[in-house]
Amino acid sequence: MMIQLTKYRSGLTDEEVQRTMKERAPRFREVAGLLQKYYFKDEKTGEYGAVYVWESAAAMLAFRQTDLAQSMNAAYKIVGDKRVEIFDVTMVLRDEE
Repeated sequence: MMIQLTKYRSGLTDEEVQRTMKERAPRFREVAGLLQKYYFKDEKTGEYGAVYVWESAAAMLAFRQTDLAQSMNAAYKIVGDKRVEIFDVTMVLRDEE
């Protein structure tokens, strides 16, 4: 299992970012190997982002080649560079049922 953390600044208003997240969410529900995605806003920095939970590194890498992944910069009008960090999951608190 892998965790991917993405943070970025957007040229959109908060309302536009929220609307874009909601509009794109159904497409993410169909992504193979994506177990969960948590959207967030860092109130201190004004950055937006997401935490992705992947079943495997292969699923994450395959997604990064898709049009959906490639369209993120344009969809959110990302200002500057987005930051992406990737982590191996070493333990989970609650096992899936």
